[in-house]
Amino acid sequence: MNYLTHQLLNSEELEILRKNLNQEELLWEDGKQTAGKHAAKVKNNLQLRRDSDLSKKFSELIIKKILSNDLIKSFALPKKVHGTIFTKSTSGMKYGRHIDNAYMSSGRADLSFTIFLNCKDEYEGGALSIESFNSERNFKLDAGEIIIYPSTFLHSVEEVITGERLVFIGWIESYVKSIEEREYLFDLDAAARSLLTKYGRSDEVDLIFKSYSNFLRRFGS
Repeated sequence: MNYLTHQLLNSEELEILRKNLNQEELLWEDGKQTAGKHAAKVKNNLQLRRDSDLSKKFSELIIKKILSNDLIKSFALPKKVHGTIFTKSTSGMKYGRHIDNAYMSSGRADLSFTIFLNCKDEYEGGALSIESFNSERNFKLDAGEIIIYPSTFLHSVEEVITGERLVFIGWIESYVKSIEEREYLFDLDAAARSLLTKYGRSDEVDLIFKSYSNFLRRFGS
């Protein structure tokens, strides 16, 4: 599994977020300011200033939710969540095909994520397109859903035709760099937890958890 989608934020949290992000006095700046040299040429969106009180407050709250979610922890093995930004795209805006920088001032980018903050019916276009080894998939998720995918993949955001696309993006530095090794560990963890739920503690489950822990030590950085 190269990507994960999951409902992270509930309706109450989304309502609070949107109410605060719709304040007229908020300063939204050109997204090119935080793009790399090549990505800046194809980036056309707006982002909330990272140093604003509102951005820092809600970024911290969302990061805590990411780091406390068991499924995300199993999939991403997060060492650090960093570089987070609230962004919005209005009619005519898009983000062309690009790759995320491997290293940022805030940390290494092993995984990228997008959390959709408004209803997908509120805007036309604006899908996140992700290219894997031999395929391309478009994602336009429900409000509150997160998608996490390898930062090594080329990706883009399609042009918004009407309405406004509001998202929260960021990167994860994982304890395990390799996509394949993270997948092995995710499968082992899922299998062990499933057996534990169905049959309870056993010698076999203990052996799987032992292998998981030792592989994590071997693969981890």
